[in-house]
Amino acid sequence: MNLHIIWFTLLGVLFAGYAILDGFDFGVGMLLLLVRDDHERRLLLNSIGPVWDGNEVWLVTGGGAMFAAFPGVYATTFSGFYLVFMALLLALIFRAVSIEFRSKEPMAWWRRLWDSCFFLGSLLAALLLGAFVGNLAHGVPLNHAGNFTGSFWSLLNPYALLVGVTTVALFLMHGAIYLVMKTEGALHDRIRGWVNNAIIFFIICAVTTTLATLLYVPHMVTAFRLHPGLFMVPLLMMLAIANVPREIHHRRDWAAFCSSAGAIVLLMALLGIGLFPDLVYATNQAAYSLTIYNASSTGHTLGVMLVIAFIGMPLVLLYTTYIYWVFRHKVGLDAHSY
Repeated sequence: MNLHIIWFTLLGVLFAGYAILDGFDFGVGMLLLLVRDDHERRLLLNSIGPVWDGNEVWLVTGGGAMFAAFPGVYATTFSGFYLVFMALLLALIFRAVSIEFRSKEPMAWWRRLWDSCFFLGSLLAALLLGAFVGNLAHGVPLNHAGNFTGSFWSLLNPYALLVGVTTVALFLMHGAIYLVMKTEGALHDRIRGWVNNAIIFFIICAVTTTLATLLYVPHMVTAFRLHPGLFMVPLLMMLAIANVPREIHHRRDWAAFCSSAGAIVLLMALLGIGLFPDLVYATNQAAYSLTIYNASSTGHTLGVMLVIAFIGMPLVLLYTTYIYWVFRHKVGLDAHSY
């Protein structure tokens, strides 16, 4: 395995880690308005309060890794998708401001305002992240220099928005399962009932997206036709999703969360397999596509960065593991809570 493939895989690991960890944050935010009592809303917010900002480290790390390993891809996506990324950044800022500001004042209207902002920020961020992935899968127009030649509105094409809605459904399911693990009592029982509805919503979206991919994005399934053994990946993904309601039924909440996280990893694997060796597929002419070879840094840079990654990634994993171990118990409220 060469350095280009290693870095392609590491990028997938980093973004999969971000989707798993910040994905349930988004899910909790989108479920926040389903509870009307301020006490219960505070419980939901405090379930992610100790970890939400640390989860975003994975996004920053993934962006930094892309800049170092594949600067051509970084330049094309961050310039061509500029307005989308600015909207995503604003959504993430609104989420951070909302969770910090809502409990600064006791007025009901003040808290409802920031709760609504937190909901909208979570929904918009999930939708835009999914739309970004949808555009990577579908492809975008590029010129001979690898520069994006489309417009902002072309990025909001039906397929990208469909993937965005599917991502919203996935994070709703993931967030509901996380809340089942973190709550207790009557709130816990109500949220447990939300999980199956979220699963149904996600399955409908996933089946629709799969059909759309087969019909309108055929290059994403070429690898699976050429290498039938790769069919194990979507098969395992379907089994992981099917296992979620089974584990919820048997009240094995941690196992259900692991199945949901596994489904996210396998979905990222499907994206990587479908794209490989491309990172940005050119819809107008395949030769203009940015691949792991023509858009990468030099071999020396990839080697040096790999050493840094082997030092840095264990530290990130240790930090993440420690934080989740410290806050592993059911959520409660005290004087320091949001």
